[in-house]
Amino acid sequence: SAACPPPARRLLAAARALLFWALVYGYCGLCACIAGLRLLWSIGRRPGETFRRAVRENPPACLNDPSLGTHCYVRIKDSGLRFHYVAAGERGKPLMLLLHGFPEFWYSWRHQLREFKSEYRVVALDLRGYGETDAPSHKENYKLDCLITDIKDILESLGYNKCVLIGHDWGGMIAWLVAICYPEMVTKLIVVNFPHPSVFTEYILRHPSQLIKSAYYFFFQMPWFPEFMFTVNDFKVLKSLFTSQATGIGRKGCRLTAEDIEAYLYVFSQPGALTGPINHYRNIFSCLPLQHHEVIMPTLLLWGERDAFMEVDMAEITRIYVKNHFRLTILSEASHWLQQDQPDIVNKLIWTFLKEETTRKRE
Repeated sequence: SAACPPPARRLLAAARALLFWALVYGYCGLCACIAGLRLLWSIGRRPGETFRRAVRENPPACLNDPSLGTHCYVRIKDSGLRFHYVAAGERGKPLMLLLHGFPEFWYSWRHQLREFKSEYRVVALDLRGYGETDAPSHKENYKLDCLITDIKDILESLGYNKCVLIGHDWGGMIAWLVAICYPEMVTKLIVVNFPHPSVFTEYILRHPSQLIKSAYYFFFQMPWFPEFMFTVNDFKVLKSLFTSQATGIGRKGCRLTAEDIEAYLYVFSQPGALTGPINHYRNIFSCLPLQHHEVIMPTLLLWGERDAFMEVDMAEITRIYVKNHFRLTILSEASHWLQQDQPDIVNKLIWTFLKEETTRKRE
């Protein structure tokens, strides 16, 4: 294409953009049709149960467990948004900032809040639109630029200028981007089950199997219907994500208790609680690919090989974008929900990485 005259290059770029958006919306329509058929099947089999929802007015006790830390709030001056987080460990200790994935919230880091508070001020955040954090109503408020700036502003509002940054799933995506855009704020980066964003965008277009696993990215482009599908059969989809044989934590993992499941159901069954989280995905295709790629701080990537949503091949490819010490550990029996599935192993791996020399060169 470099040899093409400018009009030809513009035409080629326009054709690629057209094909890209045709793929996005075509696949979105296909996913919607499949979801619609499942809904009709559910109505035909059990019409009474399809639209049944339990009333959940009070949070389960585990969400107020004092051993996990203190519930706190911070209001960001520029955006005006109030963020909720749970903090453990003494103020003044080095900051460890934890970013959850979808469909999760601060509670997904309960094992890490207990583990690392001895040496860190551990902060598990509810991302924009999640849980008790404010949820702007327009999807434009969930662009990646906004989500990245949130983390920078929260860091500064907490009185820190740097942190150990840990992200899982969608929180891993945000963690990668914060590390790329604000490298001076991240001393060490730890990501759980999410590749470098450039790897993800390139891989998904070349591997139909990953395109199928990422179908929810496309389905979420639709208004209101994805939120509705989550509520069917009293949030059966949400429960099955963590418990089913296909996507949930396996028999050898630390399975979620009934109270843990109820905690997720309580948070996401509140009025409008699903729209903010799904809005995170409704801008993704207009924000990628990235202009800047390199990560310059020591990086640990942890991966559950039984991840039903992310192919493990992306983990190794991520290495080329990290221009510092890079450590990859793949756990063969672990699921996508790695820090909940194998908390003891994950915590040990994180401790080992944190105690390594930061001057060590990339392997």
